[in-house]
Amino acid sequence: MKTLKMGLGLSLITMLSACVTITNNEVALGGEPIITQYPVETALLNIYTQPRTETLTEVNSTQNRTIDTKVTPKGIMEFEGKRVQGAEYATVTKVGGNVVSRSTSINYFTLNPARFYGYTDSSGAYSVATQTADLPKVARVGDKGTLITENVYSDSSKRNQISRYQQSWSLTQASPTTAWFCISTSQNLLSPVSDSSTVECYNIDAKGDILSSKATASIPTANGIETVTYTSR
Repeated sequence: MKTLKMGLGLSLITMLSACVTITNNEVALGGEPIITQYPVETALLNIYTQPRTETLTEVNSTQNRTIDTKVTPKGIMEFEGKRVQGAEYATVTKVGGNVVSRSTSINYFTLNPARFYGYTDSSGAYSVATQTADLPKVARVGDKGTLITENVYSDSSKRNQISRYQQSWSLTQASPTTAWFCISTSQNLLSPVSDSSTVECYNIDAKGDILSSKATASIPTANGIETVTYTSR
């Protein structure tokens, strides 16, 4: 699944949102209800199929570093001999308002069940993913699990593998009525030295709608692990 590593039809989304009923809630002090279950499958579909533009800004940056993201659904496509859905994921990284890098990829997935199959990007990279576990339709705060194992090649011939990643998910409370749905990407498992890892988190409501997001990259340096965090605005 193409992510910010510095490096799922919408009718189904609507149906899933309408069918989920939150029944196992708690009550906070003062009587305010706390929603503890969220439709995480709908949230994942919203992340990768809903048309969306977003700007992430580096926290505590003196260089005004930003990442502009645009998601564009592409409809029915074919990938690895399978009939799938596609979504274009374009990012532009800027420092001080000047463009320093651009990347465009297409994520390939199915909707029912929601499964990810890989991506292709503008660098020529070709990813093939294996779903290690299906994401539940509804999860409770505190739940977590594995998601995919992803093999990335230099091109579609798949003769030269350049990286291998594992992704997992987790759900934590953000506010009484929202949660952080996070997707964690491991370091490159083929790298002989420590590599960067990322965690992308999406603030979701009881319908699975995306309210905001943040991303954290942990990057090994000569002085230890440097943590860089971006938040949406």
